[in-house]
Amino acid sequence: MNAKVRRISVRDVMKTEFAMINRQATIYEALQLIKQYRTSVLVVDRRDESDEYGLLLVSDIARDVLAKDRSSKRVNVYEVMIKPAVYVHPNMDIRYCSRLFARFNLVRALVVEERKVLGTISPNSLVLDGMYDLEDE
Repeated sequence: MNAKVRRISVRDVMKTEFAMINRQATIYEALQLIKQYRTSVLVVDRRDESDEYGLLLVSDIARDVLAKDRSSKRVNVYEVMIKPAVYVHPNMDIRYCSRLFARFNLVRALVVEERKVLGTISPNSLVLDGMYDLEDE
């Protein structure tokens, strides 16, 4: 018996609403965007076409700014961000994406197609939106 396996791609479960910030912005400005968008991650824009995207996570701000008692108005995004950000293609199967997250202990990745950010992906999206849909057959 040849059962057809349902394929769910990253595009099906990625978060398409995200905020982008300039690397020169302050952490204070980043926090304003984080609160406005009710998110825990910001995409850091590239300086130019040959540059890479970055990620700014709330957990990194807590570790590198708050815990070290630094002023959010005196620390720039580029001092705290993760760069280059790991990214995946929107057509990647969620099983492979999940393996990538596990292998490299990732908490977030960008979804990029033709050097343009389409969204973000997290283990929560993979499991709660993707795996749930796979099991619901």
